[in-house]
Amino acid sequence: MTDASLPASSDAPHRASLMQADARTQKRKAAEKRFRMYGIAGIATGIFFLIVLLVSIVSSGMGAFQQTFINVPVFLDPAKLDKNGNRDIEDIKKVSTFGYNPLIQDAVLQQIEQADIDTPLTKRKDMKALISASAAAQVRDTVIANPDLIGETVTFRILAASRVDGYLKDRVKREDVERDKNIDAAHLDIVDALVPLGVIQKTFNLAFITGADASESRAESAGIGVAMIGSLFMMLVVLVLALPIGVAASIYLEEFAPKNRWTDLIEVNIANLAAVPSIVFGILGLAVFIQFMHLPQSAPLVGGLVLTLMTLPTIIISTRASLKAVPPSIRDAALGVGASKMQSVFHHVLPLAAPGILTGTIIGLAQALGETAPLLLIGMVGFIASNAPDGIASGLLDPNSAMPAQIYEWAKRADPAYYERAWGGIIILLGFLISMNTLAVILRRRFERRW
Repeated sequence: MTDASLPASSDAPHRASLMQADARTQKRKAAEKRFRMYGIAGIATGIFFLIVLLVSIVSSGMGAFQQTFINVPVFLDPAKLDKNGNRDIEDIKKVSTFGYNPLIQDAVLQQIEQADIDTPLTKRKDMKALISASAAAQVRDTVIANPDLIGETVTFRILAASRVDGYLKDRVKREDVERDKNIDAAHLDIVDALVPLGVIQKTFNLAFITGADASESRAESAGIGVAMIGSLFMMLVVLVLALPIGVAASIYLEEFAPKNRWTDLIEVNIANLAAVPSIVFGILGLAVFIQFMHLPQSAPLVGGLVLTLMTLPTIIISTRASLKAVPPSIRDAALGVGASKMQSVFHHVLPLAAPGILTGTIIGLAQALGETAPLLLIGMVGFIASNAPDGIASGLLDPNSAMPAQIYEWAKRADPAYYERAWGGIIILLGFLISMNTLAVILRRRFERRW
């Protein structure tokens, strides 16, 4: 009797079909399914909070892009603006804004009387609460630019006070004005009566995008335009300095530097510098550029130098990664046909790594554009940026602000109108950051090579 003819042992293990998953396989598949669900839940949570953030920013900041104006015909009284009657521009300039305030207040009072509005506010000085403190300067500048208007009635579109603007934007409530010394319920009744007549209008506020900062008493006239110019000059300094220095350092470390302890130490320090808090670079800039080199405080040049130091590690790391991504066969082929090491790098490797270098540079610039802490240390929030620079030298050396520093300054002011403008500034800043990151993605996809 052979072994083949022996009956099968009843103790032999039972083998399941390959077409049917055993308990162990089912358990593994269930774990994989749970892991996918965790990932989907994590992504959904992130998207939810991102949407909440964006909705919060837009809802809080869109009011800054609208402003309330008063359309009022102002009689430019010669007896107050040109007492001598000779239209001498020097005499006209001697009339300060205090001389124009009564004319504007009289004009608003006449509008109320013509509309036959029943109000206890019947005096000229009662109209002060409705009018922005910048209105007198607007009328004065118009008269100085065209003295022939004196003696005529000219319709001006002047800014309403910030409380009036806040009332039309539901930022100021009627129950709040009981504790507000700047405006009362009678003024709000006048506003409600003048809005249907078109005397008071809420329209798009281009001056917020193109204008300059204002004092505490003129929140309605504050704009972020001058700060945008300051950020532009800082980014120019960062681009001119950080790009060539960062790329040159990366090429040397990746292609020419010998591999020894010194280069290892340099690489470790570059990686560490990329993780250093930005305020440390601000302290460094304050000590070196202002206290030691005596460069002008709050100048975009100093801000650009500080942000250059902060951006260099990012550019160096991204550039080295781009150079490493180029296959060694490109270098070997160039050297094999007689090219020098320098020609191999600059004629073949560097052009192929250019998309990654540009992407890293744009991301570094976007990071620098949104930094606030270094700018606080060099004094870019210590003054009101009320005048735009009149040239390149002025734009680099004169004190100015930047968008993140301006947003920080607005956020800490007492008037709620400035808080609204801080959110509006965040919208503009996010617009720039999204545009720069989108450009980086487009450049990478347009020029990248697949190996």
